Amino acid sequence: MFTPATHWRRLGLVLSRPHSGTHNDVAGDPSIVWDPEINNWRMVLFYSPPGHGQAVCTGQHPVTGLPDQWRFDGPLQFTNPAALSPGEHPHKPYIVTDAYRPNIAANVDGKYWLLCVPFRRGHKFVQRAWSVSLAGPWTWEEGALIPPGAEQDWDGKHTDAVSGIYFPDRREFVYFYMGYPQVAQANRPHSPWGSAQGVAVQSADGGPARKLGIILPPAAQPGHWAGGYVGGLQVLPGKDHRWIALANASPTPPQLDSDRSISREEPPPSLGGFAWTDAEYPTSGWHWFDQPLEWIEQVPADAIANGEGVNLWRHHLLQLQDGRNLIYYNSGSYGQEQLFAKLGE
Repeated sequence: MFTPATHWRRLGLVLSRPHSGTHNDVAGDPSIVWDPEINNWRMVLFYSPPGHGQAVCTGQHPVTGLPDQWRFDGPLQFTNPAALSPGEHPHKPYIVTDAYRPNIAANVDGKYWLLCVPFRRGHKFVQRAWSVSLAGPWTWEEGALIPPGAEQDWDGKHTDAVSGIYFPDRREFVYFYMGYPQVAQANRPHSPWGSAQGVAVQSADGGPARKLGIILPPAAQPGHWAGGYVGGLQVLPGKDHRWIALANASPTPPQLDSDRSISREEPPPSLGGFAWTDAEYPTSGWHWFDQPLEWIEQVPADAIANGEGVNLWRHHLLQLQDGRNLIYYNSGSYGQEQLFAKLGE
């Protein structure tokens, strides 16, 4: 059961970006699970180009003894890459985990499950793949798992930054995803263009995923750390609350009619922080914590010199058997983010 730490100590750079010379060289958005085949941790992550990659833990941090040395092993492998149309480059992979055992991959009827976000004609959508090994290769299922909604819907432009947990007692997958609106949302006067976090469920016995709607919209009060837009989510069983979610969000509402830059839909700063619900099932009743892990102005000078700053993007928590917790997150200028870590104390 997880309780957020009161202090997080930086451990520095974990994985650097690829430095390919493109405008969008990124290493971040990690998903980390225990791989029994190698008896160690395996990470899949947003690694661009091509948009996805994997790494395995190779050792311990020399000071803390934590699993914090990683070997990048290249892009993910797929048995049927032709299942995606030309130009549908998948990115932001996430391995579905057991709802009650954080960082343990859900093995459902002999298969592991991978969520990814391809592009299609200007829209992002969620697609799913499976494998009998966490090392892959992965096999794409046909069609979108979570497509964008209708034009007027809160997720009418993109479904993005997906995560997933599996409830073995219910034989049900629960997917959390970031939805971008195609049109301004009239019920959100402070942030009509801001992305929100929604949820969908799917039976392990078959059938499509069923959208249940928004669970975490941008906070209504101006200046709140999550008042502008909401990014990716990781849901963990909590101690003080039934469920805790680790998210990234921003106090800055997007202004789509005035900014055509790379930060148009997600202006700075992105911040990490928590939300909670006491609902028995984590599809409702969510509330934001009052403060983020840190404000961007609090990032120390030595961390900025080491490549952090501008944004603190998607956060992922690795819960260890000895009770310690690591948070991995990507930070840096747009298109130049790299993966860093913090230790909870």
